[in-house]
Amino acid sequence: MEPHIWEEVLRRTKAVADEAEVYAMTSVQTPVKFEANRLKQIETRETSGVALRLIVNGRIGFASTTNLDNLQVLVDNALAVASYGSEAKFTFPEVANHTPIPVYDPALATSSVEKMVEAGQWLIDRVRSYHSDILGYATLRKELSSVDIVNSRGGGAHYSRSALTVGVDANWVRGTDILDVWEEEESCRIGLNYQAIADRIVEKIRLAEETVPTPTGQLPVIFTPKGVVSALLAPLQMAFNGRNVLEGASPLRDKLNQRVFSPALTLYDDGRVADVPTSAPCDGEGVPTRCTPLIEQGVVRSFFYDLQTAGLAGAQSTGNGRRTLPIAPKPLPNAWIVSPGNVSYEDMLADVREGLLVDQVMGAWAGNVLSGDFSGNVHLGYRIQNGKLVGRVKDTMVAGNIFKALDDLAAIGDEAAWVGGVHVQTPHLYFRALGVASKS
Repeated sequence: MEPHIWEEVLRRTKAVADEAEVYAMTSVQTPVKFEANRLKQIETRETSGVALRLIVNGRIGFASTTNLDNLQVLVDNALAVASYGSEAKFTFPEVANHTPIPVYDPALATSSVEKMVEAGQWLIDRVRSYHSDILGYATLRKELSSVDIVNSRGGGAHYSRSALTVGVDANWVRGTDILDVWEEEESCRIGLNYQAIADRIVEKIRLAEETVPTPTGQLPVIFTPKGVVSALLAPLQMAFNGRNVLEGASPLRDKLNQRVFSPALTLYDDGRVADVPTSAPCDGEGVPTRCTPLIEQGVVRSFFYDLQTAGLAGAQSTGNGRRTLPIAPKPLPNAWIVSPGNVSYEDMLADVREGLLVDQVMGAWAGNVLSGDFSGNVHLGYRIQNGKLVGRVKDTMVAGNIFKALDDLAAIGDEAAWVGGVHVQTPHLYFRALGVASKS
């Protein structure tokens, strides 16, 4: 987007606003979709627009548009919102040195759609090589974007980002038995390991081919990295969100610098990890990103904030003001990283006489999310007997309280993996006892 566009928007705000910020974004997405083993869709979508945030008489106004032909309408709309907007508890950041983060790969930017189609078909063929009745679904999405942030105090930033997302779903119906196994990976670079993605799916299908009865009661449960995210992530992100802390809704609101979790647990929010699609030199408000310790050896060390929430809380922004074009900044996680422990996955399995390995959970937050209570359906899980996986469980639920469970961890795995779609790196987590029940 040409600089004169946001310069013109800022110029129009000088006489009517105390402060102003312009967020300009251009994005080109190219998704390639396969359904039921066949190429279904190829398209290219381009979005370009400007968002304007004002502070007028101490109140916030916000508006956005993709129509760049009439910028005065954008200014007028933001002014109208400011007349009844929230009271501003921040000022826009001044000039800052933003350390570049490697989130743009020219090789990915110039990669062809034909290569994406070829990769998608190869993934489906590899998954179906296990059995011809398997239906393969895949989506490969390339996105190229550029962001410009400019404010009336001289602050701002510019950066470009490339991202490739690959998701594969294998669906196998055998009579009344339906098996769904999916994997997803993302990177700002072109070199995703398609072989590893497909091999993980095939191995999980192999392990799931035989179904076995579900053990019930308070049992040891091991969560894979994907299982950690699908079952346990939501309440932690809500608990460490500065807005929930400010409103008194977080169970950690009065736990700063106190030990709440197992001393083995360390968790960071990091907006500066190379090649991760949520990384950037700054957040959506121009605040430099950083690595923020949330849990250090079980002790609550920080919460994450955007500018407004930090101002209300008497804190500093942690560079977590995330946004999209039509939505104003709010505190959201960047990438979350759980530090590895010192126990191998194999040793975890060997330690379990009777329990579960959980890889996919659906509907986990049927309980009280803010309190950490969860009760979810095990969409893909395996019974562990005498240290070995003996088959897939069906019609099974796992339940517990995430805060209590994370204070009673049996072990943390020694190898961490990125989980696609949510930007989390975590090892396996081994819990001493969670509630396991079967509908049968």
